[in-house]
Amino acid sequence: MRILVFGLGALGTVYSCLLHNQGHEITGVDHPAVVEKVKEHGVRVTGIWGEHQAYLKQVVSKLEDMDESSYDLVIISVKSYETGEVAAMLKNQLSDYSYVLLAQNGYGNFESAARFLSPQKIILGRVIFGSETLEPGSARVTVIADDVMLGSPRNDIDMQVLNELARTFTQAGIPTRASDDIMRYVWGKVIYNSALNPLGAILEVPYGKLAEVSFSKELMDGIIEEIFEVLKAAGQSTLWENAESYRQDFYSRLLPSTAAHHASMLQDIQRGRKTEIDSLNGAVSKLGEQYGINTPINRFITLMLKAKEAMRLS
Repeated sequence: MRILVFGLGALGTVYSCLLHNQGHEITGVDHPAVVEKVKEHGVRVTGIWGEHQAYLKQVVSKLEDMDESSYDLVIISVKSYETGEVAAMLKNQLSDYSYVLLAQNGYGNFESAARFLSPQKIILGRVIFGSETLEPGSARVTVIADDVMLGSPRNDIDMQVLNELARTFTQAGIPTRASDDIMRYVWGKVIYNSALNPLGAILEVPYGKLAEVSFSKELMDGIIEEIFEVLKAAGQSTLWENAESYRQDFYSRLLPSTAAHHASMLQDIQRGRKTEIDSLNGAVSKLGEQYGINTPINRFITLMLKAKEAMRLS
């Protein structure tokens, strides 16, 4: 396959490296500083999936510099707030047989991309393995909680296409399955990230510490409860029956496996970057307004994180 990976951060590095080594033609797109580093040293993956290195077919900072005019698959792995901008740039790069995989955190990526791309082209991914950037073009895979899930939110894409793509990723070493109800999985990750990521960034502690302190645990419980109230009003089901069943799974299974993990939002703030809070707790608050559900804790957490982000950026 001819594959374009837009964004060579931790996730994009893993996909570009492992897919290249499976025999696919990979073009990477990122900022000039990253491009130069990757051209010189290639992309490298270490961690629980072993050590891998690859020199991509092409790495560019501008789409007009690409040799290819179209691709079989485009993987968008930029931050969620950049989804719409990237989708607009890709609008004229897609052929009739091209698909776009959104491999990002949060809620709203599909809606942002669908403003510029046909829903029949957009695949939504729920990526739940942990990867961290060591340096440009180098990533370490630290944990995997479940297979990557692929799906079409409106079931616009045939399951055969999704299953074939899942097999392609699995053969490359990224365990992947397809689902005809992808939003149940996406929301599972949104709930998890909304409960842990911003609080971990605000309090600057690893995830496990949040569950050890009664005050932060109460905040997480409230975040989870509000999200389930919003989803009930929206008619959106999840993999859990209700907030209580989710919390039981969260504290007994989901959180312990990443107890030592530090929030990506904290890393963003420390590096002077914008966070993805608007696609997590911020998105929950907006949906709450839309469906008439009050979400004071998610709103408060959003404002606190934005305040910390703004103070670091100023």
